[in-house]
Amino acid sequence: MDSIAELISNIGQKALIASNTLRIADTDTKNNALLNIAAAIQENKQTILDANSLDIEIAKKNNSDSALLDRLMLNDDRLESIVEGLNQIVLLNDPIGEVSDLKTRPSGIKIGKMRVPLGVIGMIYESRPNVTIDAA
Repeated sequence: MDSIAELISNIGQKALIASNTLRIADTDTKNNALLNIAAAIQENKQTILDANSLDIEIAKKNNSDSALLDRLMLNDDRLESIVEGLNQIVLLNDPIGEVSDLKTRPSGIKIGKMRVPLGVIGMIYESRPNVTIDAA
């Protein structure tokens, strides 16, 4: 990659392709994906913590303030909280396809609100690795 713009564009294009698959996925498929992410975090915990330590070192060298360092830091408890958050999402009802405020017009046409996937959302955030999972 030659630039951040190209990198972000590449990531966005891949996310768009993935969203086309995810938008038609059934609840079990989505829940299994979340459980697999949780398992991958647990299985790769030490690798994640080691990489985070490098991020912390770089942030310290760049004279980042203590509040930013605290937000950036991952530890066993924070990773476990991320995993628990994923497990809690699996327990929720899947809202996709849910219809509310359904009304029948005099002509017989039914009008209502249906929950549908949003698609791809780009986010910019600083120093909070857990936000990736929270937002997803």
